[in-house]
Amino acid sequence: MRYRDLQIQTQRVPPSNARTEGFAWLARAGYITRENQPTKLGEESLSRLKTFFQVDDNRSEKFRRLGLPVIAAEDAEIFFPIPAGPDEILQCPSCHYAAQREAARFQKIPFPAEPKLPLEKILTPECNTIESLANFLNLPKEKTAKALMFTRLLDNKFIFVVVRGDMQMSEAKLTKLVGQVRPATAEEIAKAGAAAGYASPVGLKDALIVVDDLIPQSNNLVAGANQPGFHLLNTNCGRDYKAELIADLVQAKAGDVCINCGQSLSAINASLLTTRSSIRFDAVLSALAEAHHDDKGLSLPKEAAPFNVYLMQLPGKELDTRAAAENLYQAMQKENITVLFDDRDERAGVKFNDADLVGCPLRVTVGEKNLRAGMVELKPRKAAENQLTAISEIVFKIKNAL
Repeated sequence: MRYRDLQIQTQRVPPSNARTEGFAWLARAGYITRENQPTKLGEESLSRLKTFFQVDDNRSEKFRRLGLPVIAAEDAEIFFPIPAGPDEILQCPSCHYAAQREAARFQKIPFPAEPKLPLEKILTPECNTIESLANFLNLPKEKTAKALMFTRLLDNKFIFVVVRGDMQMSEAKLTKLVGQVRPATAEEIAKAGAAAGYASPVGLKDALIVVDDLIPQSNNLVAGANQPGFHLLNTNCGRDYKAELIADLVQAKAGDVCINCGQSLSAINASLLTTRSSIRFDAVLSALAEAHHDDKGLSLPKEAAPFNVYLMQLPGKELDTRAAAENLYQAMQKENITVLFDDRDERAGVKFNDADLVGCPLRVTVGEKNLRAGMVELKPRKAAENQLTAISEIVFKIKNAL
């Protein structure tokens, strides 16, 4: 394809809204707009990536071939670690277990066993948060029960969730267990017999009670009395209320214990590349730009580069370098070598800079000085030196190099 046909617009400086180096190079090389939309050049690269992933091989192996350091997580998700990544994953540095924070599993440590004490209702004025309740009673937050109330979208069922007061519920885990939910309204909470800020599962009407699997192992928790200003001491799941569903419902965090090997989990920011059913090709291209660039531009692997060869013609004073380059262009196309032909009337420096920016694996330069001797320049993008090659052999050498 010819450079002019793609309407490539390269930039000498990174855009002001560049969030990462990879984004900056993609924008500077003309793969994406400043608004992160793919251009014609970017679409060529995305098309190459889609072709590469069409064969149903091991995805992790394909990313290895692309030179991407990825993290394989639960549910067949694959991530690219990057500080500016929008996703947070938790990973074990020992056994390499990994999962999105919302879905990550971890070993929970219950309290030492203690006898179940009698239920007792106490006055707790202005204690409608876990923090205020724990401070008022001078108890650790892990000795409290946190209540969360939802309505299931499918059937408008009132869902009452209980997790330990020192933990955060994972909406992803809840949704996987019961289906899509929304926060319950004040009217729905009152109808079930609960009181916002002072709620517990004790004595509820027509509610699906769902508890985190640590709750049945945690005796004598403080929970709401379903009456403003009052709480219950010593609530116990199974004795004071029954749970219809018991499951892992809480978010893991850095420092929690790995579910597999017992080491501490680490938090890593990352970008999601694949799910079980799909590949985010735009994210893969961005990851490749992060991993494959230097101070001159992109240096994409052949599986992701929009073209195998950047063919450059430099105007001559006596020889017709354009005709020679045109012949090479046609010869490469006949051999199914994808080529970007830069036949613009531009200075040599501009063309060399743009070739480095675009980052095709190979660059072929047709200039008058070498053409006199029947030679052209062949330069791999990551190589330091040019290789003078006979014009009669250049197509053969390119095919071998690819």
